[in-house]
Amino acid sequence: MINRPITPTAVEAVLWAFASGLFAWVLGNPLPAIAHGVQLTHQTLEAVEVQALFDNGDPMSNAQVTIYAPNDPQTPWQEGTADKNGRFLFAPDPSLAGNWAVRVRQAGHGSILNVAIAPEPPPEAAVDTPDATRVSEVAPSSGLLSSRSPSVNPLPTGLAIASGVWGFVGTALFFSRFNGNGPGGPGKEEDSVA
Repeated sequence: MINRPITPTAVEAVLWAFASGLFAWVLGNPLPAIAHGVQLTHQTLEAVEVQALFDNGDPMSNAQVTIYAPNDPQTPWQEGTADKNGRFLFAPDPSLAGNWAVRVRQAGHGSILNVAIAPEPPPEAAVDTPDATRVSEVAPSSGLLSSRSPSVNPLPTGLAIASGVWGFVGTALFFSRFNGNGPGGPGKEEDSVA
């Protein structure tokens, strides 16, 4: 019986090299998370921000907020929760002029604030003649929604390329041992009896 070293075929070696490069690429470039689509809309409204603080100045974090419209002071118009800083934002219906009651409560503490909302101006008074010297101002927004483009990181791509090259070079060096001229090639086989 002749003991010969088991040599992989060229196809197997190429597949191993490809698989190692693919594996390195997958580790370096994780797939994006699959999620539901999102649709965002916005509407510009005049809003009222209420901030609730305890007597010592600490915010009433996550306090319960109830808004009552002037036309029905017994039925809640809107209910919600203040943020960690005790702030709550609501947009009253401009067609309901009068005093809007804002009730804030947390752990037995609370108060009621009346916010006066003026009636809407008549449509003819809302039309303003353009004035070339006037510059329109944009109110600053406290909550901006931004979209950031993904940053490009060359490290995962470089790692995948280096792994692929290393796999192919390693495969070539491995097969160069069996080209027939080097040690262990067909010309140097030794017969042995088991």
